[in-house]
Amino acid sequence: MLLFNIRLRTIILIIAETPRLRIRHLTAADATFTCQLLNEPSFIENIADRGVRTKLDALHYLAEGPIKSYQQHGYGLFLVETSDTKIPIGFCGLLFRDYLQETDIGFAFAPQFWGKGYAQEAAAAVLHFGYHKAKLKRIVGLVSAGNLPSIKVLTRLGLSFEKVVQVQPSLKEVQLYS
Repeated sequence: MLLFNIRLRTIILIIAETPRLRIRHLTAADATFTCQLLNEPSFIENIADRGVRTKLDALHYLAEGPIKSYQQHGYGLFLVETSDTKIPIGFCGLLFRDYLQETDIGFAFAPQFWGKGYAQEAAAAVLHFGYHKAKLKRIVGLVSAGNLPSIKVLTRLGLSFEKVVQVQPSLKEVQLYS
């Protein structure tokens, strides 16, 4: 589904909708929210510090991350927003991990939206997109051992612990669910 935003002259590609959520491609217009989310202490602790501190950093992150991934793989991180108000609440998407040669489902939400089932709802829709539209054969989940809420989301989606992997030589080990 495509929407055309005349004010921003941006085509918005929606990849999934649920009763409460709309999941769509990230655009340059999402730079402010991206900067805020990537600087949440929980994002830095559980995912990584991406070094995004300004709106300009966020624009670069979007161009070289999600937007480049859409072009290379047909998927990437997506923006999750509420269906009714279109307020951005987090990211959920599929990331091809070169070092694993696997596609990982990833999600991060602003803390004020935790505990409402949004991660579960968005991740289920993104998995459906991954298997049925992107035609992926396997999608894994990577999670820090201490991140119990994310582990709960992955297991509710039907993924189970497979092994411990090191995401990059300089980073810590994480659990891989499949």
